[in-house]
Amino acid sequence: MSLANKLADERRARLAAERLLELKQSELSAANRKLGRHALALTRQIGETQAEVATVRDENEKVKSDLTVANEKIEIAERRLWHSIQTIQDGFAFYDVDGTMIGANTAYLGLFDGLEEVLPGVPYARIVQLMTDEGIVNTENLGAADWRAMMTQRWESPSPEPIVIRLWNQEYIKLIDQRGHGGDIVSLALNITATVHYEADLKTARQKAEAANRAKSAFLANMSHEIRTPMNGVVGMAELLTDSELDEEQLLYVNTIKNSGEALLVIINDVLDYSKIEADKLILHPEPFDIERCIHEVVMLLQPTARDKGLDILVDFDLFLPTRFVGDPGRMRQILTNLLGNAIKFTASGHVLIRVTGIHDKGDDFNIHISIEDTGIGISEDKIEHIFGEFNQVEDDRNRQFEGTGLGLAISQRLIGKMGGSIWVDSEEGKGSVFGFKVTMAKADGPEAEPPALPKGLNQAMVVGEQSLNRTILDKQLGQLGIEVTICSSGAEALETMRDGIDFVFAEHNMPGMDGIELAEALSTGKSSEVPVFLISSNPGFAQNDPARQYLHAILQKPLSRNELFTRLIDLKTRGSQADEAPQPTEEVKETSQQTELPEPTDKPRLMRVLAAEDNKTNQLVFRKMVKTLNIEIQFAKNGIEAVAAFTEFQPDMIFMDISMPKMDGKEATREIRKLEATQGGHVPIIALTAHAMDGDSDAILAAGLDHYMTKPLRKAAIHERIQAHYPEDVQPIAPNDA
Repeated sequence: MSLANKLADERRARLAAERLLELKQSELSAANRKLGRHALALTRQIGETQAEVATVRDENEKVKSDLTVANEKIEIAERRLWHSIQTIQDGFAFYDVDGTMIGANTAYLGLFDGLEEVLPGVPYARIVQLMTDEGIVNTENLGAADWRAMMTQRWESPSPEPIVIRLWNQEYIKLIDQRGHGGDIVSLALNITATVHYEADLKTARQKAEAANRAKSAFLANMSHEIRTPMNGVVGMAELLTDSELDEEQLLYVNTIKNSGEALLVIINDVLDYSKIEADKLILHPEPFDIERCIHEVVMLLQPTARDKGLDILVDFDLFLPTRFVGDPGRMRQILTNLLGNAIKFTASGHVLIRVTGIHDKGDDFNIHISIEDTGIGISEDKIEHIFGEFNQVEDDRNRQFEGTGLGLAISQRLIGKMGGSIWVDSEEGKGSVFGFKVTMAKADGPEAEPPALPKGLNQAMVVGEQSLNRTILDKQLGQLGIEVTICSSGAEALETMRDGIDFVFAEHNMPGMDGIELAEALSTGKSSEVPVFLISSNPGFAQNDPARQYLHAILQKPLSRNELFTRLIDLKTRGSQADEAPQPTEEVKETSQQTELPEPTDKPRLMRVLAAEDNKTNQLVFRKMVKTLNIEIQFAKNGIEAVAAFTEFQPDMIFMDISMPKMDGKEATREIRKLEATQGGHVPIIALTAHAMDGDSDAILAAGLDHYMTKPLRKAAIHERIQAHYPEDVQPIAPNDA
């Protein structure tokens, strides 16, 4: 090979080596750069790891510190808890699931009278054993073994019932044990010695209070009897005197005596009722009754008082509300009498309105709302909340003149509450008051007065009256029946307004200028002479012999009841335009009847025989005078023994039996009479006459075999009614008009 070729090869080899060197240097540089980046990443990672290690180290130190603080706090809390448990006067202990005591405070351990064995670690069964063996507990009527068995059975139950044990020193401990989810038990031993003694004292005090209440009830019953007995003489004689011939001054004296006696009777009844309510002895006696009739009976009772004061009593009874419900009619009358009586008492002029509405609730129940509105003196706002208090009346210069016990509203509130209802009042001083109450009553079975199917052509009516509220009520009621109503405020306006098409007229009796009778007379002479006129009066018997009555179709009692309204409308076309009374015989008939002589009967029926057992001579006299107008034969007995003897000898048709009599009382005498009837046959009605009026008296009296119950003071009309109801058919008529 030539030198040139060798040089060329060497040059190529050198160049290749240089290129290889450059390549390796380039790869080395790249490797160095990669190694540098990796080293930098490792450096950062190491730094982060070091930081994390430092953080964990710090956190560990903090946790260690927190644990130390927490342990210290737990130790403090435990010390405080046990210190608190130690300060508790009642016993406190822990038991594990096996019944071993874990810990207990000093009060708990002190129950065992210093027994050294009773310490944490002692089993519950051993504690029970020590209590009987050492005489710590009084096992009462149980033996020691039975008592331990009872306590062990209680302890093992899932939820031990609290139990009271008596210790040797007469202390009473109530054990309350609560089992936890893990089976551990927390036991409380409460010292209830003071409570037991207090309950014993309370029981003794209650027995004394009940004895005092029985004594009070006996006192009230006795006082009621002792007061009512002479009151029967006072009120009865006063009532008899009013039937005798008296001059005006004497009649005033007699009425004063009678009214005062009846006022005293109201006070006695209020006190007795309140005492029965206070002792929770008042019992309601539900029965079917007509609430509208009940309202009108109360209105009739109080109508004379209202009439004397010039007040109108109005009743607005929803025409489409049933009237027959199940409730206590006597107590309902008492509530209505109290509320309506108060309204009349505190109203000097204007009117008193009874408004009755109701809605169906569910089943046969109705929610009945009754309100009594008046135009009286009203009640100031600051005194309304006291109005239902006992013995309360709103005291101010205006009403000091009004008498009363102040119990009427309190009794009414209690009665309504006992019926499950509520009472309320809305009043404005000087403008009047509205007392209302709501009760829920079930609809009674039986027929209801339905709105009448009016005769054809009965489409228009005229209502004439000064009282706008009364006109409004009649307008509403007639309008609900489909009758078009023309309203006039006076007789003169009615004459001017009268037109063809008016089918009938309702006219108030008392109106200024022209009263209702004068209006009827004026209408009878014109083209409306055939239009019936109904006169509405609060005193329908005002003019029995007034010739002007011939112009009236009928005189209706004010306020007008629904039944009366329906009846008058139904009969309007059939009864003719004549007064609502029996036709008087003509002169020819009178003369004929006077000339006709009935033959005298040869064998007259006997007189009705009435036996009255009454030991009080005054009451005998009152009774004799009350029945003197009756055609009966009466005999008196002074005690029960004489009454039984007279029953056999006199053979009465009925007996009035006083309950409180010497030697033999009325109940015992009735039992003896019923025994005689059991062997002889027959049943003579026996009416109880009693001055007792406490709750339960009537039940005890009727249970003795008496048929009826009458409370003194007696009323002449009530006695006549009882005799009329029981007189036999084979005796002479007992009253002249019965002939």
